[in-house]
Amino acid sequence: MTVPRIPFEYGPSDKTDWNIDGIVAELRELRTRSLQARQRSGRPVKLPSRKVLTTIIEQLSTALFPNRLGSRELAPESVDYFVGHTLDTTLGVLSEEVLRELLFVAGPEDSIDEHQKKAIEITREFASRLPRIRALLETDIQAAFEGDPAARSLDEILACYPGITAVTHHRLAHELYSLGVPLVARIMAEIAHSTTGIDIHPGAKISGSFFIDHGTGVVIGETAVIGQRVRLYQAVTLGAKRFPTDENGALIKGGARHPIVEDDVVAYAGATILGRITIGKGSVIGGNVWVTRSVPPGSNITQARARNDEHDGGSGI
Repeated sequence: MTVPRIPFEYGPSDKTDWNIDGIVAELRELRTRSLQARQRSGRPVKLPSRKVLTTIIEQLSTALFPNRLGSRELAPESVDYFVGHTLDTTLGVLSEEVLRELLFVAGPEDSIDEHQKKAIEITREFASRLPRIRALLETDIQAAFEGDPAARSLDEILACYPGITAVTHHRLAHELYSLGVPLVARIMAEIAHSTTGIDIHPGAKISGSFFIDHGTGVVIGETAVIGQRVRLYQAVTLGAKRFPTDENGALIKGGARHPIVEDDVVAYAGATILGRITIGKGSVIGGNVWVTRSVPPGSNITQARARNDEHDGGSGI
């Protein structure tokens, strides 16, 4: 089936006046005012690139799991060369994105050379943590295999499960966050959020053997702390209960405001856990439950059971 084409005479005329010059001038004025309000003058520094960071994550993932995520033509004797070449190229690009963030927050008197050195130091330290990230991800993949009866293999989990994709992004982003580049880390986290529907702030501290099943709608806040062997289902929220403000009504930034989830906790679909509370070790949080107070280890928190009494002629009402 062919799509009918609009005759040329019905399209825009070459002489149509879109008032481009006026629109450009207004946009320039808005940009100038915005820069002045943020106390930025001159040529603004460019932010780290989301597109570039997407490629960086993909390349780092293939370096961590070359046999599963690398090229099909990759021969066993070439794996180390492939990993080394991929890391060398990717880390160089990452250091440039780190530098962009450092320059973005730098003062006008700061030395560019010093920021370049710092970007290289941060990237080198990040690189040294990659083996630990790989080891943690292995525990996450194993936890997914053991926790999902539909899982047929570890390879399937790595290739298909959105929870593993989100956690991979998080483990990479969290290290950069802890190294002092929160904007790069946040962009990495938002790439995973857009892809999987799972929103994990890079500041969250997550121990090993972590499994998010299904995953869509999961939210984990910046100061959340998650222990070993924790399992979350879709639409679970580890959020803040309230947002304190200062005397001017502005939000107070920072501060521990998200839950601590101890080892071996399971939170089922739709559970909402709010505030700086502790969910004790081995607890089970039922579906669609709201929890705003700490619960001791071994707790089983479920909704109140709905009554289903039968009444004869109004009896009992």
